[in-house]
Parts: sequence; C-alpha cells; structure tokens
Amino acid sequence: MVASSVREQSTMIMNNQQVHEAIRKMSNEIISNFPNLDNMVIIGIHTRGVHIAKRIQKNIMEFSGKELPVGTLDINLYRDDWTKLHTYPTVRSTHIPKNLDNADVILVDDVLYTGRTVRAALDALIDFGRPRKVHLVVLVDRGHRELPICAQYVGITIPTEPNQHVNVFLKESDGVDQVLLTQNI
Repeated sequence: MVASSVREQSTMIMNNQQVHEAIRKMSNEIISNFPNLDNMVIIGIHTRGVHIAKRIQKNIMEFSGKELPVGTLDINLYRDDWTKLHTYPTVRSTHIPKNLDNADVILVDDVLYTGRTVRAALDALIDFGRPRKVHLVVLVDRGHRELPICAQYVGITIPTEPNQHVNVFLKESDGVDQVLLTQNI
C-alpha cells in the first residue's frame, strides 16, 4: 500500500489588524450609502457571516448611535447541490428579527466565490418577505463566479486559482482573526 501525502502551503492574506480594518471600512461605507438606517436589517449567513454581521452592527452603533437588528440565515436546504453531498446538511437556526417587506437588507458572508451561496441566501430571504434592497457584504471576494452576483461592499479582492482555498478564521469561532490562501503542493 502506497501512502499518499497531501501537503498544503498557506499564505496569510489578512492578519488580525487587516480583518478589523476591513470590517470597519465596510461598516463606514454602509453608513455612507444609507443615510436613513431606520429601515435596515443586517443578516449574516451561517457561520462566519453571522460573526461579521455582528461586528458590522457594533461598528454602525459606534459610528452612528443607531443599533440595527441582526439576523442569522441558514442556507443549507436552499443549496443547489445538497443532494450531491456525502452527508445530510447540518441545519442551523435562522432568525429574521423583523419583517423584510420593503426593508433594506445587508446580507453578509465571509467569502464570495461562485455565487451559489448568495443565490441560496436570496432564495431563503424571499421566504421571509420582499426586501426593498439587498446589498451584499463579503470580507473576501476571490473571483470565479458561476452566477451573475457581485458584492457592494468587499474587504479585500484577491485573485485565486480554482485549486486554491480561502480560509477565513474569526475570533468568535476560531480564536484568531486571519485569512489564509491555501493550496495543495
């Protein structure tokens, strides 16, 4: 029997300070584009999108004095590939804190890649109402879209190869804030 050895090489794309600054910058941009925050709700896609959404909420509160509602969205049953997965999807909680009819929704995820997660999130959101606007916030845009989806607020855009992976680590779930670009060597 021949043992195969898969080695990975990782490069740090963002450190703790850069993650912090990117989220603050995106929070400021949201405030600039929405002078009236009264009709806004922030919704984070599980799991790391939820953590980023809560940080954005905290920043907006600090910058504007306005505390926006934050919700969580599980998109697993809306994925177009869940029947092809080797295991059943883990279903997490979805909490939408207000009626989405005519609301301005800030949808938050950690990485934008093919666009399929965002498509699933949009399908899920529509089950809760008809938002006036949905703006997408992502910490990392790595390209390679399969669907015509773009983010209005991006922490960093990095060119990647399809065989590379972008790994976002956040203090709330991983004990550290950093973004790594990983590939098998």
